[in-house]
Amino acid sequence: MGVAASSGRDVLRRAVRGQRRDVALGSLLGAGHQAGEALVPVLIGVVIDQAVAKGEVSALLLWLAVLAAVYVGLSFSFRFGARAGERAAEQAAHVLRVELVRRVLHPGGGAENGRLPGALTTIATEDAKRVGAVNLAVMFGISAIVGLLVGAVVLLWISLTLGLIVLLGTPVLLWLGHLLSKPLERRSEAEQERAAHASGVAADLVAGLRVLKGIGAEEAAVDRYRRTSRGSLVATLRAARAEALQNGMVLALTGCFIAVVALVGGRLAVQGDISLGQLVSAVGLALFLLGPLEVFAWVNADLAQGRASAARIAGVLATPPAVTIGGGRLPQPVRGEVRLRGVSHDGLHEIDLDVAPGELLGVAATDPADAAALLRCLSRQADPESGVVELDGVSLRELDPADLRLAVLVAEHDADLFEGTLWGNVGAAAPESADPEPAMVAAGADEIVRAMPRGGDTAVSGRGHSLSGGQRQRVALARALAADRAVLVVHDPTTAVDGVTEARIAPGIREIRRGRTTILVTTSPALLAVADRVVLLDGGRITDTAPHADLVRRHAAYRTAVLA
Repeated sequence: MGVAASSGRDVLRRAVRGQRRDVALGSLLGAGHQAGEALVPVLIGVVIDQAVAKGEVSALLLWLAVLAAVYVGLSFSFRFGARAGERAAEQAAHVLRVELVRRVLHPGGGAENGRLPGALTTIATEDAKRVGAVNLAVMFGISAIVGLLVGAVVLLWISLTLGLIVLLGTPVLLWLGHLLSKPLERRSEAEQERAAHASGVAADLVAGLRVLKGIGAEEAAVDRYRRTSRGSLVATLRAARAEALQNGMVLALTGCFIAVVALVGGRLAVQGDISLGQLVSAVGLALFLLGPLEVFAWVNADLAQGRASAARIAGVLATPPAVTIGGGRLPQPVRGEVRLRGVSHDGLHEIDLDVAPGELLGVAATDPADAAALLRCLSRQADPESGVVELDGVSLRELDPADLRLAVLVAEHDADLFEGTLWGNVGAAAPESADPEPAMVAAGADEIVRAMPRGGDTAVSGRGHSLSGGQRQRVALARALAADRAVLVVHDPTTAVDGVTEARIAPGIREIRRGRTTILVTTSPALLAVADRVVLLDGGRITDTAPHADLVRRHAAYRTAVLA
């Protein structure tokens, strides 16, 4: 599935269009509320002219009943209209969150490039919420326009002069409000960018808290976050100042406008052009107009923030996939033959490698960056700059990455665990009928089960932080083994376990993976010793291929990488 390019305008348009039914209902009911609010001062003026001035009690009771009915109508209109608007806002935000998550999890990847996980989280929460709130702003904006129109029509009926002042002055106020919202839009975008970055840095620091404590880098980490948070605070204060300036200026302009309406109405009453009741209605309408005009100030601010957030969301949605989606099919059954021909990517240069079906291959890289580049090519997180990677004779470029990962599992060194139980984590990717116990034994994770009070039902916190580093590694390795893929690529699965446990895990991996292709990208001598053969990756090139013991004798670079 491709990812369609979109702009901030497209995101806003789709957010409103997708909830058009609730927006229309909310706007209709909101318009009824505003029309009712506009009619209240008119009815009060009628009561004065038709009942109070003439002293007719029956007319007074009649018009008071009409006024009460209008109040009931406008109250219910606001209640149900606001409910429809809130529903539209929340549903639009939910749709955007789902769309963002779908893009981030797209098999082609790419959305995470250049963005911290915390930044993506902020975009999927705060920015989506702001764009969803645009539906509410649209609803209230339409309602305010109806209120202004009703007020203008009544004022035209009372006095042509008053009506023209409102009809001509309102567009000018709206235009000025739009101009004043531009600085807020720019500063709101900067505010969200800085807040997302600060959130991402905080998430990374929390995730690596144990490591930071282990190396005594707490002060440096706190200092880094302090600088990032300070930058976010400055951006937030700038946005707040811009919003306060906009609201203050719009409120001042609105006050001047209302004062002009009241002044003109008073002069007309003194001159006898309008009655006392009409003067009361005109002044009441002038005060009522303050509400819709204040709504316009809020709507402008909300739209400015919504446009800024929509642009950030569009940036994620429009990010091109890191790899293309091929139309080819996996061979059935998958034998597990892996071939690299002339592969160059990042630090790798002209890599030629054949991995036979069922082989246990070790790969020892003298540079960790080269190992990471190889893993990206094998998992198809990226396509090589030149050359081809094949599975059973089919180029990986021709396959859908989602289909490929059903046959090839690349278990990263820093794989995270999920919140749940030990059994739940190990069996997450395993076939339904599979027994996770052999994988737990092979990975040495059975010791963890025996040591825990609740055994395999022991709760695991998010990202596995309730376990030690070695325990997390063993559970993650057990999960990879339990998945039972035709090809398994494992990267440094035992760096946090002790030597005795590592010596037990090595033959366990070989036994459980017998007959299926396994690639161990590691510098662990215990793991490399059980491999059928080991490839030495030095300087981005394959310099030798032989059993572990032979490479130890032949190459000083290998001894340094593996035995140091």
